[in-house]
Order: sequence, then structure tokens, then C-alpha cells
Amino acid sequence: MDVTQIPSTSEDAGKKRKALFSSPYLAFVSRKVFWYFITLIVAVALNFFLPRLMPGDPVSVIVSQMLEGVTDGGIRQRVYQSFIEEFGLDQPLWRQFIAYIGNVFRGDLGTSFGHYPRPVIDLIRTSLPWTIGLMLPAIVVGWIIGNTLGAIAAYRRGVLDNVIYPVSLFLNSIPYFAMAVILLHLLAVAAGWFPSGGGYDWMVRPGWNIAFIQSVIRHHTLPFLSLLVVFVGGQAIGMRSMAIYELNADYVLYSRLMGIKNRRIVKYVFRNAMLPQITGLVLALGLMVVGALVTEIVFNYPGLGTRMFQAIRQQDYPLVTGTTLIITVAVLAGNFALDLLYGLIDPRVKAAHQEEG
Repeated sequence: MDVTQIPSTSEDAGKKRKALFSSPYLAFVSRKVFWYFITLIVAVALNFFLPRLMPGDPVSVIVSQMLEGVTDGGIRQRVYQSFIEEFGLDQPLWRQFIAYIGNVFRGDLGTSFGHYPRPVIDLIRTSLPWTIGLMLPAIVVGWIIGNTLGAIAAYRRGVLDNVIYPVSLFLNSIPYFAMAVILLHLLAVAAGWFPSGGGYDWMVRPGWNIAFIQSVIRHHTLPFLSLLVVFVGGQAIGMRSMAIYELNADYVLYSRLMGIKNRRIVKYVFRNAMLPQITGLVLALGLMVVGALVTEIVFNYPGLGTRMFQAIRQQDYPLVTGTTLIITVAVLAGNFALDLLYGLIDPRVKAAHQEEG
């Protein structure tokens, strides 16, 4: 054999790289990245402009709070003008937007109007762990319990299905905030078993001590249950419906006629039924920072929802923009991760990639 006909190692590596970067899946990912980037730009623009279109003058509120009792109009006007210049409100709106984009890339979301002079990023940093600590356990535990109950109801049928399905349907029909109000009235106001609001007792010093942790758990229980119960109902209904559909599919009948063991058939049935449930889990995780907004407001929980509600009432533009930006990025990231995940685990999406390629 001619030595010149033997491809070199570098040529092989180059061909592999070329094949990788020309794969249909990579083209699919590139398109998704492009469109999600465009969506992010539009969302950031809306997050900036919409709060600033609200009527009112938040700077005058800050000045009135700082200069309470001062009657000298000249002093008030000078302080007012200094705040206008500090916040950049004397610039045209398009200049403010350009400055805002530059600050965002530097990790600076501005200074809060309502909590002056605290930076917005500090307020979000203190609120976000409370929201994640509330939503993440509720989503994960609710997903596991709900899918387990739905699978049992679909596979066993009979009495279990007659109990699990109507109860799940009832729970899923209750909005999160309505469940929060119900539990608040029954277990906090009427029974007095749990505190009615807040993240911890005001007389407890925050820190890694037993008293603080116990107080946090007591205040965490009712918001957690209000989210968990509704989420379990929705997941159980979804899993039951998908499992029943898969159990009645033609491939299940064919597999049984072929003599395949029932355990193996059930394994494939529930793996196929899990695809939409995985979708729900990823979307729920992506929406984690926004899913508890109203629940937090009902329980006055110190998370991102309560912080955002207070910012809207105070017309705190930087804080409203900062919180909505975090929510927007989380939602887009969750949807983007879901698209990538489906492209890897769903054979139908893979087939579509190959046809496009």
C-alpha cells in the first residue's frame, strides 16, 4: 500500500471535528441559541421600559422620606435634583437603556429607590435563597410523590385509581394562592399550629443555630405544603393519563403476544410515559424563582415574590427591573435546557434532526 494513501492522525482528527460541527443536533442547538438570544434581548428591553412607563415619581417619595419635616423648598429641590442625576433620570430613556445594558454585563443592577442606598443585587441575593429553598423541595418532592401515585393508579386501577384520581383532580384544580389562603386560615389562624407569616420569628437572631433553624422550618411549612399539595395533584394526573395511554398502545399488545415478560413491558411503558413528566419537571425548575410569587405574598415570606411586590408598590424601577430580569433568565434557561434534553432523549426529535441534516 502506498504510504501517501494512509490518512494521517491530524487528518482523522480534522474529519471528526468537521463531522461533529456539521451534525444535525449541533445545527439544532445553534438555532436554539440564536432564537433564545433574540428572545433575551427583547425581554430585557421590555423589563427596562415597562416599569418606567408607570405613572408616578419615585424620587419625590425618597426625598419626602429623607427630608421629613424640612420645609425649605430650595433644599428639597437641590436634594431632588441630586437624586435625579445620581439615578440618571435626567438622561433620555434610550441613553438610560444603553447605560443599563452596560451595567448588567458588569453585574450591576443599579441602586434601589425604596431601599436607598442598597444595591439591587444585594436585595436579590438576600431574597433568592428563600425562594429557592421554598420551591426546590416542593417541586422535587411533589414530582416524586405525584408520579408515583399516578403510576400506581394507572397500573393497579380498581380501588386505588378510584381514590387517587378524583383526589388528584380536586387538588390540581385549586390555585396555589387559594391553597395558601386555605392553609393559612385553617392551620395558622384557626388552629394556631403554625405562624401566619414571615420567614422566622423576629426575636430570633439569624445564623446557624438551633433556634433560628427551627423557626425557619416552622415558617417554611405552610408555604411549602400549599405548593406541594397542588403540585402532587397535577403530576399524578399527568402521569396517570400518559401511563394509561402507553399501556393501551399497539406496541404493548404486540409485545405481550410475542411473549415478552410483563416486567420488561412495564419498564418501557413508564419510561415513555415519563417524557412529558420530565418536561414538567424541567419547566418547573426553570420557573422556580417565579412559581411562588403569590404564595410568598400571602405568607409575607421574605422571598423574591414579596420583594418584587414591595418594589412595584414603591415604584422602585431598578428593583422591579432586576427581579424581572432574574425571572426572565431563569425561565429562558429552563426552556433552553428542556429543548436540549429532549433533543437527546426523545427518538422522535433525533429523527427530525437527521431528516433536516
